[in-house]
Amino acid sequence: MSTGPLTLAKITWTHPQSGEVQEYVLMEGATASIGRQAGNDICIPEQHVSRQHAVISYRDGIFMIADSGSANGTFVNDVKLEQAFPLASGDVIRLYVPELRFSAAVSQEDEANAARSGTLITATINTGQGRLIITSGPQEGQAIPLLLKKVTIGRATNKADWEIGLQDPSVSRPHARLERINDNWVVFDLGSSNGTMVNDVVVNEKGRVLRDGDMIIFGKTHVLFRAG
Repeated sequence: MSTGPLTLAKITWTHPQSGEVQEYVLMEGATASIGRQAGNDICIPEQHVSRQHAVISYRDGIFMIADSGSANGTFVNDVKLEQAFPLASGDVIRLYVPELRFSAAVSQEDEANAARSGTLITATINTGQGRLIITSGPQEGQAIPLLLKKVTIGRATNKADWEIGLQDPSVSRPHARLERINDNWVVFDLGSSNGTMVNDVVVNEKGRVLRDGDMIIFGKTHVLFRAG
């Protein structure tokens, strides 16, 4: 009997101009970033889609979808997302115009086809490294590798001495700190004016352990955390 990760879901998208069908298969524990920019796990090259638009992450046995601070919003069954939403088989994800279909019916043939085409999305291995991808604002799409064990985040100013500067007036000087503890990244708020949130939950000075696919909000800036 196999003890490896299960194949749990698939996402299908049909390009409206070419009619080409793309199918992405999600394994247990997978995180899938969705956006117009190349480098996303699911790339949707359509003008209404933000460079970093949404993220699907595996949480406690289900796949959750969250908007990444996109310009035009993310909808599930025509309801605009205001917070992370649990996906069920048959749900239609709409990125303002393009539609993706989420299904929990995955065959061995689906998995084999996805493996051949490079659209099989597996869980990220936590190596203790990590990176932040800015998903909203003037720095949208910028990826920041976490190379130090402790990183401070604050508003970008001429006199800033923190490692990551965000071009957002709602971000404090400084705002938050990320620290690698036992190969896990933990985010701490530093008493910022507008707060730090992870997956819509407020972070305090005690900190919050980050998992692959977590959405962090510093002030009004949305950031995607990727582990490994």
